[in-house]
Amino acid sequence: MINKRWSSAVLLGLLAATTLAGPVPASADDKAEPIAEPPRVQLVLDVSGSMRATDIDGRSRISVAQQAFGEVVDALPDETQLGIRVLGATYQGKDKKQGCLDTQQIVPVGAVDRAKAKAAVATLRPTGFTPVGLALREAARDLGAGATARRIVLITDGEDTCAPPDPCQVARELAAQGTTLVVDTLGLAPDEKVRRQLLCIAAATGGTYTAAQSAEDLTDRLKQLVERARDTYTTTPAKVDGTDACQDAPLLAPGVYTDRESFSEHRWYRVPVRPGQELRASVSMALDRPIKPDHGVLLRATAADGRELVRGVDAGSGRTDVVSAGLRWSATEDSDDAERDEDATPTPTASSTSAVTTVCLVVSNMFSPAAGTAADPGMPVELTVDVVAASPAPDGPDLGRGWVLLLLLTLAGLLTGLVTGLLTRWWVATWRN
Repeated sequence: MINKRWSSAVLLGLLAATTLAGPVPASADDKAEPIAEPPRVQLVLDVSGSMRATDIDGRSRISVAQQAFGEVVDALPDETQLGIRVLGATYQGKDKKQGCLDTQQIVPVGAVDRAKAKAAVATLRPTGFTPVGLALREAARDLGAGATARRIVLITDGEDTCAPPDPCQVARELAAQGTTLVVDTLGLAPDEKVRRQLLCIAAATGGTYTAAQSAEDLTDRLKQLVERARDTYTTTPAKVDGTDACQDAPLLAPGVYTDRESFSEHRWYRVPVRPGQELRASVSMALDRPIKPDHGVLLRATAADGRELVRGVDAGSGRTDVVSAGLRWSATEDSDDAERDEDATPTPTASSTSAVTTVCLVVSNMFSPAAGTAADPGMPVELTVDVVAASPAPDGPDLGRGWVLLLLLTLAGLLTGLVTGLLTRWWVATWRN
């Protein structure tokens, strides 16, 4: 997520700096102007009859969901535009054809009136069928089109009872439209069929699936997802396809990129770096499906021949749905650690003798799927790349080399011994008196 962001001014500066990097790399920011539109999120809540079940902390599923919604709305960032759509909330009859059309948007997407939104959710009572596929399709229309990613958060306790349209197929259709729509799913019932369906919906759009086992789980996860929308809306990651070797890897400019990686896979990318510049990179992988407990992600910078320059191990960020790692590496004028691109065309602001260093970035994961977990598509990967002016550590005092250093150390030892002896004699004499 795996997730760091820069201000628009820093991004523009980085893009200018990369003109010094010889070959023109793929850029995540070819869309010119920074995007200023606010994050847009649609919460989709199942209010079908099964939500009356009282199996979450001794409370009904609907009451737990209503409490979670209220707390999320109270904590909502001011700039976030939120909408709420429900399904199975109004039709009380037995006609399935009519019941499977039962989905309404009770809060339109926009700046939120917190009191009105909480009141609208609090009055809901479990009623009808479960048209998940139709609700997802309508929720996508509610969010509209735009340059940045939109997010749908689906909360349900059961599989779709109204297909067609099949909700997993709807998710695939939405992803194929290229509207950068992400669907995260939250399951309120420990049912394998429900889990598989919600996992399929999330995987099709690059979202995540979570099983909420308690009111606290549901509230915390909802807050995380809404917060993630705020963190990522300003920059839509550019899609890139990593390779299995450095030679054929895509060349990346500073920016934010998205890819998918299979279990226990290594994916390679390349970044051009000039002497006097520092490469900063981070990777986040979303845990969008059940995996075995022991796992991790590794980000390495290597030379073209495979020699490792630096590595960054996975680090916790307080979130359980994302694993991240980062690294920093500086190029120097006399560095031969990585591949030099001698065909790079120098610019007026760069020394004609400064060769471009092409660093290979390798994203590796140590994930193993839990029993019954689908391996395809791969795990969502978000890669952030930055190239800035190097900021080396201050030089230490120069103590000299060879015989000069030996002489200096010898004198220091003699003086230390002399002072220690004098202090010892003074202390002994004083103690005897």
